[in-house]
Amino acid sequence: KVDKEKTDELRKWMEEENITTGINIDEDTKRYYPNNNLASQIIGFCGSDNQGLDGIEAKYDTVLSGTKGAIKRHTDAKGAEIGEEGEKYVAAKNGKDVILTIDMNVQSIVEKYLEEACIDNVCTDGGSIIAMNPKNGDILAMATYPAYDLNSPYEPHTDEQKAEWKNLDSQDRTTAMQKMWRNKAISDTYEPGSVFKTITSSAALEEGIVTDIDKQGQFCCTGGIEVAGVRIKCWRYYRPHGSESLRLALMNSCNPVFIGLGQKIGVTKYYEYLRKFGLFNKTGIKLPGEANSIFIKEEKAGPVELATISFGQRFEITPLQMVTAVSSIANKGTYIKPRIVKSIINSETGEKKDMPIETGEQIISKENAEKVLSMMNSVVSEGTGKNAKVEGYQVGGKTGTSEDGVNTGKYVTSFCGVANTDDPQIVLLITLYNPTGEGGHQGGGVAAPVGGKILSEVLPYLDSKADIDKIM
Repeated sequence: KVDKEKTDELRKWMEEENITTGINIDEDTKRYYPNNNLASQIIGFCGSDNQGLDGIEAKYDTVLSGTKGAIKRHTDAKGAEIGEEGEKYVAAKNGKDVILTIDMNVQSIVEKYLEEACIDNVCTDGGSIIAMNPKNGDILAMATYPAYDLNSPYEPHTDEQKAEWKNLDSQDRTTAMQKMWRNKAISDTYEPGSVFKTITSSAALEEGIVTDIDKQGQFCCTGGIEVAGVRIKCWRYYRPHGSESLRLALMNSCNPVFIGLGQKIGVTKYYEYLRKFGLFNKTGIKLPGEANSIFIKEEKAGPVELATISFGQRFEITPLQMVTAVSSIANKGTYIKPRIVKSIINSETGEKKDMPIETGEQIISKENAEKVLSMMNSVVSEGTGKNAKVEGYQVGGKTGTSEDGVNTGKYVTSFCGVANTDDPQIVLLITLYNPTGEGGHQGGGVAAPVGGKILSEVLPYLDSKADIDKIM
């Protein structure tokens, strides 16, 4: 199990020393990953016998592997041949090619800025980013930091990991490796915080609780709201937002307004929308290790539980579930299932099998979906997400900040962006775990700028790619 370079040195030495016996060199094959750590948690890696152990390698191991060749003959217990058929040769079959939806350029851009964000903001628990095409569900990029080198998956990758590696015992190293391999975008759950207000807005519009998103004075923030004897504060309780429209409430990320909307929607109807948005089930993406959401059961959800859910706290979902829900809004209100495998090609015959684009029910009307996107556009142009602006593009978004568990002192900061809001090509979700740097832990100050940097490179690229596709 040594690389060709080593055997080349050995052959040269044997030739120089005129050694022709005693040393035997057998050629073998193994998986090699030319892009090293690119999309590592998606692709996964193989063991010493080329069996898939993680990611796509594990999920599609039987498809990728093919079958070994063999020589068959009938013998008795002593090995003597039975019958006159003789030996039969069964040819080996090559495995099939699995084509991912991942765009290598988008993935590279996403990984570059995710690493930069986690280092600059001292995110002790890493981060993840998902970029999804809302029209067909294609995952254009999915990144987790820290990543690892697919060619050496059992070795530390980042400087921090290398520094602490020598102090770890074997069990701690195993735990560290499993954490490194873990795809946080699908395997870890988190409280989405204010990004989830896009879901509450969608339900309120569809139920007719709000019809005019710009009706000033429809809501009033007094710094908090009392729910079943419990006063829940607005994040800006010290200087209440006062009179607001729904657009302003989303721009200001005003908790009391969304608590009030949740109350009017009611538990039964609200949970119906959670189901329609696919938040009670795994998405079914073709990757191993997908987790499911954690919600309090409907029959146990009281006024306080409904209130906290309405502004995105005290429940947990995966980043993939969150980006899928927002993508469904961007897909004119129709649920769109995420897709990581685009097609499978028979490497011998060239036959191509395309994976289907799967949609679900119409969750909200096209008109209401457009209203939500319009409000998200205002969040970026004038509200808490203004750090995600990209010159020349209509970017919509919503920031989020939530506690990572109860009384842990840790936070999760996030930003979900949609561009362009008049014809969405991409939905981007950035999730950073426990940022402890000087920039703080607010979504608008920490995650939104990352979204702006990524979109400023990805959007021109997608435009040029679309122009090339038209020519082709």
